[in-house]
Amino acid sequence: MLSFLKKKSLFNKNIDPKCDYCHNFTKSTNKCTLKGDVEQDHSCPSFSYDPLKRVPRKPKPMTGFTHDDFKL
Repeated sequence: MLSFLKKKSLFNKNIDPKCDYCHNFTKSTNKCTLKGDVEQDHSCPSFSYDPLKRVPRKPKPMTGFTHDDFKL
């Protein structure tokens, strides 16, 4: 297959399980539907990854540009 046609994955496959982004965890109440009250860093064997609960990292600030670079 050509290298430019390879599909890139949006998410890393080696995700550390945390209740913070588990399908069974409710962030507003800090409760797991299976285990009850748990910490956000806790994880259990019934971890089910929910990508919509994961908060992306902030982008790095842009450096090396001047105000003149953005003028038309």
